[in-house]
Amino acid sequence: MEEDQAKLQALSETLQKFQDDLQTTIDARQKLEAQQQENKAVQKEFVSLADDAGIYKLVGPVLLKQDKTEAVSAVEGRLEFIGKEISRIEGRIQELQEGSEKKRVELLQVQQKLQLAAQQQAGG
Repeated sequence: MEEDQAKLQALSETLQKFQDDLQTTIDARQKLEAQQQENKAVQKEFVSLADDAGIYKLVGPVLLKQDKTEAVSAVEGRLEFIGKEISRIEGRIQELQEGSEKKRVELLQVQQKLQLAAQQQAGG
């Protein structure tokens, strides 16, 4: 019974770690989605600009003039990278959810075993 108590504690800690990791990963995905929306908004702005329009990029405290094709290319590259990162993080979220669910089931089984043992001790 003591062994089951230790197992229950270990499973609880593992489940908590899964849930913490899952929350951190979900937060990271939300940040990426916000960045993706910002870059999509910039991309839409580029469509309405003339080819010779002045585009400036903020580098530290300085605004540097940038060629439109270079700016468009940079935004498209960022969007591609962000899309891949979101896909990777979605996979990680799936893994964490599955692992968390397995530990939850395992935890419930150990709890039931302990309850049954306690009932048998009380009754016997």
